[in-house]
Amino acid sequence: MSVDSTFESIINQVKVDVVSPTHDLDNARQLEIASRCFATDTVTVPTKEMYEYATKASLGDAVFHDPSTQALETHIAQLTGKEAALLVASGTMSNQLAIRTHLRQPPFSVICDGRSHINKYESGGAALHTGAHLIPLVPSNGHHLTLEDISPHVVLGEDIHIAPTRLICLENTLDGLILPQSDIVDISQFAHENDILVHLDGARLWHVAATTNIPMSVLCAPFDSVSLCFSKALGAPMGTCLVGSKAFIQKAKWFRKAFGGGMRQTGIIAAAIAYALTYNFPQLPRVHALTKRLEQGLRDLGVRILSPAETCMVYYDPSPIGVGYQEVQDSAAALPRPIMVMGPRLVVHIQMTTETIDDFLALLGILKEMRKDGVDRCH
Repeated sequence: MSVDSTFESIINQVKVDVVSPTHDLDNARQLEIASRCFATDTVTVPTKEMYEYATKASLGDAVFHDPSTQALETHIAQLTGKEAALLVASGTMSNQLAIRTHLRQPPFSVICDGRSHINKYESGGAALHTGAHLIPLVPSNGHHLTLEDISPHVVLGEDIHIAPTRLICLENTLDGLILPQSDIVDISQFAHENDILVHLDGARLWHVAATTNIPMSVLCAPFDSVSLCFSKALGAPMGTCLVGSKAFIQKAKWFRKAFGGGMRQTGIIAAAIAYALTYNFPQLPRVHALTKRLEQGLRDLGVRILSPAETCMVYYDPSPIGVGYQEVQDSAAALPRPIMVMGPRLVVHIQMTTETIDDFLALLGILKEMRKDGVDRCH
């Protein structure tokens, strides 16, 4: 069949090749970069094994029905002890869907930790999508919110001057710190006694299960809804599941569509997530051991620990050894095999190696000695 010359010209304009001639080397390089990056755990890259498994997934349309996606959602619902689950693109979308689905009619307020992702890193989504007033709190113990922190700020009654509290949002882990289950139960019981719903941003809840040996169903039981991320901690390329009751998830599907989040052939994503659950979740104890190794190395150098290694993060302050964050960042980036660091947070992940930990500690040791000897690195 001959092609009209005009259409052939359009074909040539449309076609594109996004795979570089050196893609194998480029991807290997990206894995190297990820293995030496403390910035976040979302830098992890899919492995060849994950890709190969993903290509075996079903090819349905998830807005209607895709078998692999449904199998994943059914598994996550059973794993968490909830009635239903919904695969969405990101943790932010999952949290915002939960808030929008729970809160039906303004006015209302939402209590959360001031450090939480919902408060700081979701572009003001609670106000934008739901018209909700956030009440961000600072934990009095410096670690996690307790019922004693929350209860004085809960708005009950009929005072028309104040937006009544309809939802409490917790996060576990938060900055790598574990929110004790006993405090969660206390907060949940109080909330439900006062007709307040409770949502968990459990983006890194996998770390809690791996550290405490508490089943996911038990960790999720006190909550009306839970958001579980698969790219953080587990190394999937994307995806989050929102779990809750059947009625809640059915309503959330409407809002997912309204948010532009209805996805089509998601079987390949569901399969990548299934691979991550099966093969990457068991690696988390190794991640925790590396994080503790990092913390101890920092302490041995005289670096101040701002937040300890309970799971996959350490917050540090290098000023006691005479070094600032920018100098650490610049020096790490200038190494023959660069290391990426950003500010006080150090995140360890499944593709990080002992070598990276030791190289970073060695760099700090060199910077410490240079300061002791009065050497200015910049001159």
